[in-house]
Amino acid sequence: MSQAQEETKPRTPRAIDVLWRRALGETLREMRIARGERLDDTARRAGISPQYLSEMERGRKDPSSEMIGAVIGALESSLAEVLPRVADSLGSRSAPVIDIRSTVGVGTPNTTSMPGRNSPSEVTLSIAA
Repeated sequence: MSQAQEETKPRTPRAIDVLWRRALGETLREMRIARGERLDDTARRAGISPQYLSEMERGRKDPSSEMIGAVIGALESSLAEVLPRVADSLGSRSAPVIDIRSTVGVGTPNTTSMPGRNSPSEVTLSIAA
């Protein structure tokens, strides 16, 4: 695959990207509600549709820096104020982890005996959801 094809290939979002979008959206929603504003009011001042702002607040959009700046400006705030709040929100979250452990060995109680295996081995699989 050529470099141009790689650059145009859609990127699969990573878990941290999704967490970032949700944390940003929740922070923007909290700020809007604290000001007693409706979605329509903030969206109009930011120059975006209420639907787009709603999707930003729900973490469904991956907005450009210009869109983020427009919404933050409409909330009469600054990036320097918002980013620490988002970072704090991310720091207080932990991704759920599924930990599956299996011990296999010959003669070990409650284990499966595997041919050719004389010593216990541990297999660990962690999946961040």
